[in-house]
Amino acid sequence: MNRFASAILLLVVCAGAAAAQPAKPAPVPPPASRPTALRVEVSFPASASATPLDGHLMLGIATQAQPEPRFLLNEAEARSAQFFGLDVDALAPGAAAIVDQKALGYPVASLDRLPAGDYYVQAVLNIYETFRRADGKVVKLPPEMGEGQQWNRKPGNLYSKAQKIHVDPAAGGVIKVSLTEKMPAVEEPKDTKYVKHFRIQSKLLSDFWGRPMFLGAIVVLPEGFDEHPGAHYPLLVQHGHFPSDFRGFGTEPTPGGGSPAQPSAAPARQGRGQYQVKLYQDWTSGRLPRVLMLLIQHANPYYDDSYAVDSANVGPYGAAITQELIPEVERRYRGIGQPWARLLTGGSTGGWEALAQQVFYPDFFNGAWASCPDPIDFRAYQAVNIYQDKNAFWTEGPFGRVPRPEMREEHGMLLALMEPAVRREEVMGTHGRSTEQFGIWQAVFSPVGADGYPKAIWDPTTGVIDQDVAKFWKEHYDLSAIMQRDWATLGPKLVGKLHIAVGDMDTWYLNNAVHLFQDFADSAKNVYRVADFEYGDRKPHCYTGGGNGPMAESGGTNLQRILPQMEKWLVATAPAGADMTWRY
Repeated sequence: MNRFASAILLLVVCAGAAAAQPAKPAPVPPPASRPTALRVEVSFPASASATPLDGHLMLGIATQAQPEPRFLLNEAEARSAQFFGLDVDALAPGAAAIVDQKALGYPVASLDRLPAGDYYVQAVLNIYETFRRADGKVVKLPPEMGEGQQWNRKPGNLYSKAQKIHVDPAAGGVIKVSLTEKMPAVEEPKDTKYVKHFRIQSKLLSDFWGRPMFLGAIVVLPEGFDEHPGAHYPLLVQHGHFPSDFRGFGTEPTPGGGSPAQPSAAPARQGRGQYQVKLYQDWTSGRLPRVLMLLIQHANPYYDDSYAVDSANVGPYGAAITQELIPEVERRYRGIGQPWARLLTGGSTGGWEALAQQVFYPDFFNGAWASCPDPIDFRAYQAVNIYQDKNAFWTEGPFGRVPRPEMREEHGMLLALMEPAVRREEVMGTHGRSTEQFGIWQAVFSPVGADGYPKAIWDPTTGVIDQDVAKFWKEHYDLSAIMQRDWATLGPKLVGKLHIAVGDMDTWYLNNAVHLFQDFADSAKNVYRVADFEYGDRKPHCYTGGGNGPMAESGGTNLQRILPQMEKWLVATAPAGADMTWRY
């Protein structure tokens, strides 16, 4: 008998029984089944990788397809696409990594809080490798692949094509995403008459990391280098974020004011193109002092550069740069090779590096011109005093609390707060592996934790500051505190050598640390005049000095302003009989 006939018979029998029995209350129908909680299943095919992969999965959700969602993660919360992050270990081909309500998100903290809508969805797997360090620690980190630690374009990383999908956490369901694409290798820059490139394997760094590690050099040669084979030159080290090449030169302006390589540049970049052309003209005409200029490529497993100091987590980059790379540059390109003829400059990260190398290696360098430096006094670690504040996220009182700011516009409007800014980096990588700003500061400044990763300066969930770690930071990397502690020996060696410019409305509040250092440097009892200071009125981050003109002018004319100052200083401090063949 088929199921339909059986069901009819059963209904007839039940109806007859009901007629013979007293009426019973109708049963309450069961509640409707709840929808399956929304989740995103991300996998990669064997054609992308035949072996399991370690790494960190990033799922981007955006309201636009171009630029692709992977390029739309932004520190300014209101300008950012939505991202979720998830560690994966030994993820096999075809297996799915699950992004659900437990995955940490930014700006929205969890998937179940995402507003329903039609979105463009894209996933990226930032692939990790296992490093076995000389200190015995085994850690999984993203290797540097020539791109400067940019997870969204790192060669070899897997990603999906952006797809438009309706997402509704209330409706639930499963979204499947496949990582079918692989990011291509980076094109190597080419040498020109004035710009040269090379790499060296660093023994110091290779020993630390337990594998070959390299330092790259981009050297800008002075005008007349080939025509004066007997000349030797001072060295100017220009610090900053990972330079893929030297971008300071442009050979001729386009009608819009940009350079030929940027014919469709926006007006701001077109203006920068004009300054690139002017620098090229000044450099190649001999109007500027003739020096070797070195840009260093020192990206590492934690960031796009190392901060140019020795670190328990990142390695002996300070020693590698001063003992291996700089001597090799001076040997290859006829550097004078003496401390009086080595100078430093840089902005932001590079500003901190320029000051740090002058402070940590006072007998190796002869002056630092730094702009908008990262925090040089940790009493103003952006908007946090890591020594006195208990919490990095909140200013707290007995009955109320106020969120700490993290990022602002030059007129004071807030762009980001501390808690979401820190959460953003946790979304990008746990254990300090965000390859972003808070992550690298922690990696450089902190001791090694028990798990082999940098010991956290604060709890990334609550913001509670670890005072033991703060004490370590103060003793080893707080430049202002170190100078004050060691002033008897450092003061005489730094006289006249520090030059600092910063906007007084710096985007990340970096001017506050400069003010704190100036309070000490300019104090009446301080007999050593080591520094001068310039503050740009209502100027944001990247102010380099030169008065209160446009920011593009401040940055675009920086070398033309400081190189003559450097030449004057070199001539004044050169020892008797010094090599002056560079002044032809």
